Amino acid sequence: MKAASRELTVTKRELLIGGSDSQFRHLVHDLLAFSARIQEIRNDLAEVIGLTGTQYTVLISISRSAGCDIGINQIAEELHLSGAFITIAVNGLVKKKLVTKKVNRDDRRRVLLTLTARGKTLLSDLVGVQRPVNDALFECLSADDFRHLQTIMPRLVESSERAIKLITFIKGGGSLGQ
Repeated sequence: MKAASRELTVTKRELLIGGSDSQFRHLVHDLLAFSARIQEIRNDLAEVIGLTGTQYTVLISISRSAGCDIGINQIAEELHLSGAFITIAVNGLVKKKLVTKKVNRDDRRRVLLTLTARGKTLLSDLVGVQRPVNDALFECLSADDFRHLQTIMPRLVESSERAIKLITFIKGGGSLGQ
């Protein structure tokens, strides 16, 4: 009995193998599984220090900017999130006395963010959990794999932004002219 033919979910030739989108579908499912797992790990690391996943990610971002002035917009850009979303997370970190905000002298409408001593201690204490978890998460990567992934991921993030705009346009009644 002949299997029913399926419509392709992608038409870009580079994503089709033998005219089939089967391997593409497998890749998407693997990416979804990895995404769910990395989110779970982030949330678990956050929970270890009493934060939400977003607060943890923002705290890490602020800590990595040590010595440089960083504000809401820079963090939002780095994390690919909205400024309003980051503001909510930062306000929670300020309430927990992990981050301080001060007015930016160059632009008084903006704030500069700094880790407090308590914030630094919290992250320092977490490293003993973070290191083995991150090592396990990426244990399958060689140095070449890692470098290659570093070049691919920003491009995938960028193309995913365009795909979101496209689906939003289509859901809003836009037509692709087909």
